[in-house]
Amino acid sequence: MDGAIRVVYVDDEPGFADLAPELLESETDRFSVESVTSADEALDRLDGDVDCVVSDYDMPEKDGLELLETVRGSHPDLPFILFTGKGSEEIASEAISAGVTEYL
Repeated sequence: MDGAIRVVYVDDEPGFADLAPELLESETDRFSVESVTSADEALDRLDGDVDCVVSDYDMPEKDGLELLETVRGSHPDLPFILFTGKGSEEIASEAISAGVTEYL
């Protein structure tokens, strides 16, 4: 899709990982969303053309903040949206300090 905004969506919950791309792509035909279920899978996708990462915070092995810090090391300008249902001021502060584009 020419002019597509390529998004990597990261969530360890398979139900959300399946549903979120459908919802995002229904917002505009410019979104092309690939869903993965781990931070490591997301990092593997960064070798290709990616315009944005949308990641859950609470994941096993490597959480969203750790993913953000790794992404910032190799892709400092890549938009990164971190979301969580278990947020706190501490997590928000860490995310902002690490260079998150948006925190929800």
